[in-house]
Amino acid sequence: MTARILVCRRPRAVVFGCVGEVLDAAEKRFFAAINPLGFILFARNCSEPDQVRRLVADLREAVGRTDAPVMIDQEGGRVARLKPPHWREAPAPMCFEGLGRIEEAQAAAQLNARLIADELYGLGITINCAPVLDVRQPDADPIIGDRAYGDTPDVVIRLAGAACDGFLEGGVLPVIKHLPGHGRANADSHLQLPVVDVRRDQLERTDFLPFRNLRHMPWAFTAHVVYTALDETEPATMSSKVIAEVIRANFGYDGLLMTDDLSMMALSGSLAERAGAALAAGCDLAVHCNGRMDEMVEVASAVSPMTDAAWGRFERAEAMRRPPAPFDRTAALAEFDRLMSGSLRAEL
Repeated sequence: MTARILVCRRPRAVVFGCVGEVLDAAEKRFFAAINPLGFILFARNCSEPDQVRRLVADLREAVGRTDAPVMIDQEGGRVARLKPPHWREAPAPMCFEGLGRIEEAQAAAQLNARLIADELYGLGITINCAPVLDVRQPDADPIIGDRAYGDTPDVVIRLAGAACDGFLEGGVLPVIKHLPGHGRANADSHLQLPVVDVRRDQLERTDFLPFRNLRHMPWAFTAHVVYTALDETEPATMSSKVIAEVIRANFGYDGLLMTDDLSMMALSGSLAERAGAALAAGCDLAVHCNGRMDEMVEVASAVSPMTDAAWGRFERAEAMRRPPAPFDRTAALAEFDRLMSGSLRAEL
């Protein structure tokens, strides 16, 4: 009876990382006791395919849920946790906008995402923390840079939308990020708090448009960025005004909303205070990535089981996940190379 209760109780509103390539006994006990909704992997956790599959299975076994979400950041380019020689080196998102006709760029972005999804699905990873929907700006900190699909909203909408389609076709749920837009950030939020000081109408015309257009996507990350036109003091992750009035009402986004990593230096206060403030502001899930046990214990102290609203969003997100159709990876790689080399344009 005890085991049955543990399996059926609603998970806590948190996603955790782990330290290494295997779970130790303390991690297994902690995850079993806390019951986080899911987990996030990093390069430190991934050495070769069979090892990743075992780790994914052990994470799910620890919480007693075979469908517990396991996610990763596999954008391509600079942000890729799975690396050669075992996994393909996918290009940075910025590469697609230079292919010529937008239709070719969309086809390449979608096929690239389908190839990434094929790798993730085979490892048991069900969610990819991509694509970036931020609109690249020339004077911003380079933390976004080539991670963005373009410097205009239309290009970002079309290419990031194509990437979302590719992930979904491959049985992997995409995570759009970073709401309500990180493209103007004047600092790297891993290191300090960026402050965007532009008028709201300017944000409406550019930064907001990709998120509004792709609001039907199942998962999203917030930005640890202050937008003075929206909230003069609190970063979006901690701002009930930004989440309720902009993300939920203005964008119409009703998917599962996660914080970016709570241990990033942009945020102030203890980790428990950060987690509590983010959830109180309207985030559905707190995310803590580095796997340090003392920090995870602190975050867990501020996190309750998922609310009814958050659980409903999670269930709707899961309903969007479908097993992938048969996929010829060899043919897909050849077509992708053709698109990226420009040979398609030469034939037209």
